[in-house]
Amino acid sequence: MAEENDLLDVGPLEEQAAGNGFPAPPPPIYICTLTPELVAKAREELQEKPEWRLRDVQALRDMVLKEQPNLRTRLDDAFLLRFLRARKFDYDRALQLLLNYHTSRRAWPEVFHDLRPSTIKHVLDLGFLTVLPQPDPQGRYILCLRPGKWKPNDYPFVDNIRAIYLTLEKLIQPEETQVNGIVILADYSGVGLSQASSLGPFLAKKVVGILQDGFPIRIKAVNIINEPRIFKGIFAIIKPFLKEKMAERFVLHGSDLRSLHRTIPRSVLPEEYGGAAGRLDMSAWSRTLLDSEVEFVVEFCQPDPLEGLVLPDSMLFEVEQAGAQNEDSYRGLRSQLYYCY
Repeated sequence: MAEENDLLDVGPLEEQAAGNGFPAPPPPIYICTLTPELVAKAREELQEKPEWRLRDVQALRDMVLKEQPNLRTRLDDAFLLRFLRARKFDYDRALQLLLNYHTSRRAWPEVFHDLRPSTIKHVLDLGFLTVLPQPDPQGRYILCLRPGKWKPNDYPFVDNIRAIYLTLEKLIQPEETQVNGIVILADYSGVGLSQASSLGPFLAKKVVGILQDGFPIRIKAVNIINEPRIFKGIFAIIKPFLKEKMAERFVLHGSDLRSLHRTIPRSVLPEEYGGAAGRLDMSAWSRTLLDSEVEFVVEFCQPDPLEGLVLPDSMLFEVEQAGAQNEDSYRGLRSQLYYCY
């Protein structure tokens, strides 16, 4: 089937560094790794029936082969399951998500060109992001973002998006994450006008479009801490592009760590956030990504998966249409940012 449909041969991947605490990627041939508890959770929350699982995967595979026969995509069970779980086993919505996933690469080439961990090592070294080593009691890994560590003169903001995307790609590999989802913890300490004014509506729309509609991961909560007054202006830029359900998952804690601990327990948080899990260690996740270089070269440093494929405009992200309306809105928002600052 791989030769018939021009699929990429992913081959054997480098093993993950031992002892880093993060789950290993799934084997090439699908074997369910979910515990009985997670099987029950997937059945209840995602409408996933173990006895129908592979039948559902085959149904999605057949849809891709019939409706998009020239799409260069992986069609293995483990890969397609990500999209089915992210859309609660709705075949049509899972197919749309898969198309969006690939379309985003064409829509934003600055993010996806030569996308591999070694090209974003400077982002990791700066401490812009990491993943906390322990999941929360619901089994959700916590992506910790620290936007204040980045300054516009350091490097282009798009490098931060590249680092986030690679992190999500690594996080979504284990089935546990596909079922449980993830939590985001964003610490806005040190964010000022220079960082806030770098995020305009055009950029915000593309970021939200990819993370909300173009990636098979369930973002269950976004916790914002230490947000300055200027954050009101930042969120005003982002909110118009968020779906209502996602907007409701944003929780602003300010500097109240007790409020944060009601959503993320102290047992999994580092000392910097009033937790009991030791000092914040950025190195373990950096090693996890950097040790996966070969894996990401195979996944992303390949010909355009949409090459020769014509998709209707309704299937493409509207990232080419910032237009005068967005520019006018941004001018008003910039005034708000200056006022807040």
